[in-house]
Amino acid sequence: MTKQLAYFADPMCSWCWGFSPVISRIVAAFSYEVPVRLVLGGLSPGTDRVLNDETKATIREHWDHVHEATDQPFDYGFFERDGFVYDTQPACQAVVTARRLDVGQALPFLAHLHGAFYRDNRDVTDNDTLFDVARDFGFERDRFQAEYESLDAFGETRGDFLLSRQVGITGFPALLAGEGGRYAPLCTGYRPWEPLETAIEQWLDGKLEVKTGPATEPPA
Repeated sequence: MTKQLAYFADPMCSWCWGFSPVISRIVAAFSYEVPVRLVLGGLSPGTDRVLNDETKATIREHWDHVHEATDQPFDYGFFERDGFVYDTQPACQAVVTARRLDVGQALPFLAHLHGAFYRDNRDVTDNDTLFDVARDFGFERDRFQAEYESLDAFGETRGDFLLSRQVGITGFPALLAGEGGRYAPLCTGYRPWEPLETAIEQWLDGKLEVKTGPATEPPA
């Protein structure tokens, strides 16, 4: 069985935004040896609850922690929005759409979408905004929209959410090293580059113990 790294993330997860430079370094350092497969976790897909002041305060605290730990930038103007619904389904489906159009651009597009939301304060729960963000990234807008609105893109996104639950992912980011139905969790939550580099090298050298896990493979 071919080895792979499976990265579980959500475009509206602040710790995933903090982890964005780390996963980029992992891809640069190891993708020639092992593929990195992106799975969209679904932080809060389909919710219809409007953010209240208490929830905003909790999110802001998370952002502060991420910024302190990673130095990633945030636009706190987000908290001036009224009536915002933190539905991550549209943004997840946009990344799945990018993966369907060009699998090699899935992770770079995820980073681009992270930046649009956290750094630029763009509303990535809005479809027209997502299509504009995709155009800014380099996709042809109409083609991206047509693929995003397809039943296949919706079904594949839901398949990612199901896979996350099947393998027991309860938080993001999560990085698993696997071969067939066996996997080793490298991080379940933010972890800096240096210890992850060491762990991946140990795994590739056969020195990292793996556990029995679901046989389901992340999508190519």
